[in-house]
Amino acid sequence: MKKTIVTGIKPTGKVHLGNYIGAIKPALELAKNKDYQPVYFIADYHGLTKIHNGEELRDLSYGIAATWIALGLDPAQFIFYRQSDVPEIFELNWILSCFASKGLLNRAHAYKSMVDANQQAGRDPDTGVNIGLFTYPVLMAADILLFKSSLVPVGKDQQQHVEIARDIAEVFNKAYGDTFHLPTPKIEKDSSVILGLDGRKMSKSYNNTIPLFEESKKLKKLINKIKTDSLPPEAPKDPDSSTIFSLYKQFAEEAETKDFHDRLLKGIGWGEAKQELFQVMDRFLSEPREKYHELISSPAQLDDILTAGADKARNIAAPFLKEIRGKVGL
Repeated sequence: MKKTIVTGIKPTGKVHLGNYIGAIKPALELAKNKDYQPVYFIADYHGLTKIHNGEELRDLSYGIAATWIALGLDPAQFIFYRQSDVPEIFELNWILSCFASKGLLNRAHAYKSMVDANQQAGRDPDTGVNIGLFTYPVLMAADILLFKSSLVPVGKDQQQHVEIARDIAEVFNKAYGDTFHLPTPKIEKDSSVILGLDGRKMSKSYNNTIPLFEESKKLKKLINKIKTDSLPPEAPKDPDSSTIFSLYKQFAEEAETKDFHDRLLKGIGWGEAKQELFQVMDRFLSEPREKYHELISSPAQLDDILTAGADKARNIAAPFLKEIRGKVGL
């Protein structure tokens, strides 16, 4: 039997390079493996923890759908849906919440980081924390466990969420017998930390991202803003610590990457390096960018694709949820 791989992206901003390198690219690579059944989704209910504007959330969700398809995901071959179109996820979310300890959720990175920031600013620790954000890992566990996922492609910073899903699954299995598969995170080895324009982790929260389908002129300007050191052009550069090189190798051919690596070691100006990064990125993204804009201008077409995907997802989710309801006594 095929192993299921599950991954989703939250619509809280334009899809950026970090999303692509950390989640979409490895997920698309895994989809080529005939041993796997991909289940990919738009995590729009997760987005509700931050986005409280209906039109904005809807538009961002369409943007993620168009991104996946533009980059090569074939909805006819794989299960691709909008989270909010699969109600079984949310019933399972409640069931799992009854097996998730508060102590476990207290340790979740997103919640801890907000608490730490509040304490440093002298505010109440839970200022700005809604229950959706606090219980976010439980809904993510439902996303993963309902489809009996074996692998979950994530960035390193999301690994904890898969571990929490495993913890909750183990508690449930102990009470009711072998029910849930224990998922394993699939972390792209080259994407443990994708740095943004300012040298910090690329994040919508830091406003330091490079949107994936930015038009060419704006893309070039953003690349030129990437923070680099002050070494002179002739000085050797360390590729392994360079944001420029870490991005370059995600879009260039293998031979190009090796040549660029060697040239950095010998000495190349950062301005020239940024120009070469722009060239390989713009070349790679040119065709997907055009497809993206075609799709985003046709929301009805995207709705049809996502509705069909939700039907496929529910054909799997509904029978499994019925089994789970029976075990807990419903």
